[in-house]
Amino acid sequence: MLLELICFVIYSLSAGIIVAGLFSITGPKKPLALILAAMALLIHIFILWDTVIILPGQNMSIMNVVSLVAWLISMTMLFASFKLPNTILLPVVFGFTAVVVLLTPLLPDMHIMHYNIKPALLIHIGFALLAYACLSIAFLYAMQLAYINLRLKEKKASLLHSSLPPLMAVETILFKLLFVGTILLTLSLISGFMFLENMFGKEQAHKTVLSLIAWLIYSIILFGHVQFGWRGKPVITATIVGSIFLTLAYFGSRFVREVIINS
Repeated sequence: MLLELICFVIYSLSAGIIVAGLFSITGPKKPLALILAAMALLIHIFILWDTVIILPGQNMSIMNVVSLVAWLISMTMLFASFKLPNTILLPVVFGFTAVVVLLTPLLPDMHIMHYNIKPALLIHIGFALLAYACLSIAFLYAMQLAYINLRLKEKKASLLHSSLPPLMAVETILFKLLFVGTILLTLSLISGFMFLENMFGKEQAHKTVLSLIAWLIYSIILFGHVQFGWRGKPVITATIVGSIFLTLAYFGSRFVREVIINS
């Protein structure tokens, strides 16, 4: 637990520095926060290597998968922070990842897989993880867009107003994330039908159906945006609903089976 505690503290410090700066006249000390986040990410990857790579298989328990996804999202947001307006989202991402790192060893479980026996399966899982990470970031931007819309409608000064990015910039990023995430999700589904024995079998049916529903929602959002100029509240709501279906697809049954039933 020592390494996990150190990682948790560093992630939390990074998030805390940014939060404190959001309410400060001088703004957040972003360089220091990002350096700490980079240190936490480095420690986190060592933790993942130690807990996931267990010869002769790989332990893909639900908490290990959540930890891996959290690492992917945090790393992406860290690099994106140099170009994109995401300062207000960083504390949420780093704070969530910190909690996941701390909880993972407290909820131990084993779900051994053998990618060396079925290397094609690694392609499907890789696309699935990347799709979920990208669409989760889209969800965060949708929530940020909803908050900006709310502040603009209320026409009130906000303590965080100076740290809020332009609405149009956030909306543009949201649609780019939805586009990339939907492509990755499409590749994940195609590779699943190619490499998995039965996508509609008893063990996979719920995941397949929920993933297809999420894919349909995201596709409709993008089609509506391109063809009819959809934006604003309907897009935000649909993005949130799509994220719920995708999360249920990826983690719903496994959470019940591995955490609730086994606990």
